[in-house]
Amino acid sequence: MFQTPFMRPERTPRQVFDFAVDQAIECDRVGFTEYWIGEHATMSWESITNPELIIAASARETQNIKLCPGAHLLPYHNPATLAAQVSWLTHVTEGRYILGIGSGGYPSDAALRGLKDMSTNHKRTTEALEIMQKVWESKPFHFEGEFFSAGYPEADEHHEYRSTVPYGGKVEIGLAGLSPNSPSLSFAGRNGYNALSVYAGEAAISNHWNVYEQAANEAGHTVDRKNFRVVRDVIVADTDADARKLAIEGGIAKAWMEYLLPVYRQVGLLQAMLPGMDVADVDLDTLVEKVWIVGSPDTVAEKLAASCEKTGGWGTTMVYGHDYLDDIKPWNYSLQLLTEEVAPKLA
Repeated sequence: MFQTPFMRPERTPRQVFDFAVDQAIECDRVGFTEYWIGEHATMSWESITNPELIIAASARETQNIKLCPGAHLLPYHNPATLAAQVSWLTHVTEGRYILGIGSGGYPSDAALRGLKDMSTNHKRTTEALEIMQKVWESKPFHFEGEFFSAGYPEADEHHEYRSTVPYGGKVEIGLAGLSPNSPSLSFAGRNGYNALSVYAGEAAISNHWNVYEQAANEAGHTVDRKNFRVVRDVIVADTDADARKLAIEGGIAKAWMEYLLPVYRQVGLLQAMLPGMDVADVDLDTLVEKVWIVGSPDTVAEKLAASCEKTGGWGTTMVYGHDYLDDIKPWNYSLQLLTEEVAPKLA
């Protein structure tokens, strides 16, 4: 699951927090392998500012699922502080952790941190990562960069410092891409990190993999589609009609009609998703039939398999989380059907 989360703006922070933790527990119960939580400081729909708090709260209540910030926005953090925090959480989760990183896409999140110019965000990300890798070695260093300064203290004979080496000695890292020829996925490929494709049409999935694979190969890394993750909107019910009703009358429709559709129209993503179609004509019926994966277990399996065939395939389907707080049972049943009935058909 990718818990962005798409929660209605009127939800209170406590409601969002409880829902996100409860969903982590439910996803673990039904057999999901990963649970990613977004980080957004200013957005009204994407309303979790501290994914590490969801991870910490979920760690004690889950057994198998990996808990992942998706993503920490490195230009806006002190990298040494974040590195120590990440290392600690890898131990708290006993290795059930993947670090998602990003450079930040919303100007309002940058403005909150006093950054009026986002053109340096990628440089900030690279420098922050360099510092974080040094912190995870848990050896003395001092770093003076263009944007950040950090260090690890020399040994003190009177006081032994706590190790900042992550659980297992290494942090698994992933980056998400949305735009065509995504620089984030190129960066992931060059550095041997995992790639996540946020759905922007089937052509975009293919493009994302090609960009990632080319960058990886040029850097001497071997990548495998089994480690490729694709984010989709998925709704499953016993019948196609029930699934359609759950989608059109539920949180997924509200998020798309009130938030995502206007944004995607504005930035041109809708044209990429639905080539040849007038974006002014896109409505709920279009979304159900051509953008979301909606239906019975058989229908959803068929649609996912067809999409995999068209794009070359991927290893993990990441399901967007949506606001079904007022009636959670049909949504949780959809998650259960995904693992119990859809996944075996795709094995």
